Amino acid sequence: MRVVVAGAGYAGTIAANRLAKKVKSAEITVINPRPDFVERVRLHEQVAGTGAAAVPLASMLGEGITTRVGTVDKIGDGQVVLGDGASLDFDHLFLAVGSTAVPLPGAVAVGTWEGAQEARAALAELPDGAAVTVVGGGLTGIETASEIAFGRPGLRVRLVGQTIGESLSAGARKRVLTGLERLRVEVVEDAVARIDPGAGDGGGDVVHLRAGRRFVSGLTLWAVIGSVPDLAARSGLEVDDAGRAVVDGFLRSVTDPRIFVVGDCAAVPGSRAACATAMPQGAHAADTLARTVQGRRPKPYAMGYTGQGVSLGRRDGLLQVDRRDGTARRLHLAGRAAAVIKEQVCRYATFGARTAVYAWLRA
Repeated sequence: MRVVVAGAGYAGTIAANRLAKKVKSAEITVINPRPDFVERVRLHEQVAGTGAAAVPLASMLGEGITTRVGTVDKIGDGQVVLGDGASLDFDHLFLAVGSTAVPLPGAVAVGTWEGAQEARAALAELPDGAAVTVVGGGLTGIETASEIAFGRPGLRVRLVGQTIGESLSAGARKRVLTGLERLRVEVVEDAVARIDPGAGDGGGDVVHLRAGRRFVSGLTLWAVIGSVPDLAARSGLEVDDAGRAVVDGFLRSVTDPRIFVVGDCAAVPGSRAACATAMPQGAHAADTLARTVQGRRPKPYAMGYTGQGVSLGRRDGLLQVDRRDGTARRLHLAGRAAAVIKEQVCRYATFGARTAVYAWLRA
């Protein structure tokens, strides 16, 4: 049985490792644009220079799994066409290409590896006193602004978003704002209308807000995850309005049941972009294929969320307790203890992708 895994993030890596463990005869090839596994939950550390977010992919994949560095251009009838023109046949495929960001001109996206690297280099060139603007009031934006403020206290850091920490409870949002204030991060609750790159004094960007205010930014970072790669649509798979592949109750494409779609690029009702989503989906899809191969009846996909975690620099953080449907409860934990637990969760996510341990996410 020939299996191709397109994408080696949390979903693709755990799918490959779990399937290799359960179906010893499977010939598994993982295709990834880079030879590294990117810990997306650590990209804010990569940007700020306080940590690293990549490890060799070879150290993450199990024995017998083949790795091929490249991009997938199109998925056809049982065949994957790569960007270099080569092709691979498959009996089953896991589509796990994740999500991406499309920043306004002049901003650098921090939610991708390439963007994080570009932002890290640009940040290192800024002198103390320069202004850094982080656009996006979600957890990615909060963590990026906090990490930069912690790692480079001489910079003036500004966080812009219509609502800061919208996915959190009211009490948790208030605590996040307190943590940002302690780090001297200026919070602006508004939307960015446009950015004029290099139009400000000293060659800085001019950031225009929807309400009319504008300011100069030495570096503008985009912390909004806004789209998914168009591979599914380009390949003729049915997609939703956001471009995510439509799947059945077993995470199989409704267009081609040989294709499992997992992670951010899968249109699973009620899901959100997170490793806590990607890992259970990748594992469940691998289990479904293993059951099918073994002549057993597959189980429909179901999962529930337990919480959210956000770092506020290296010494502060917040853990939000969620309902099963992902909405926030009133209960949260904040402070140094929350930062330590958040760090352990990040480590465990990587450990889980490597060893196919994921049951803790489904509690």
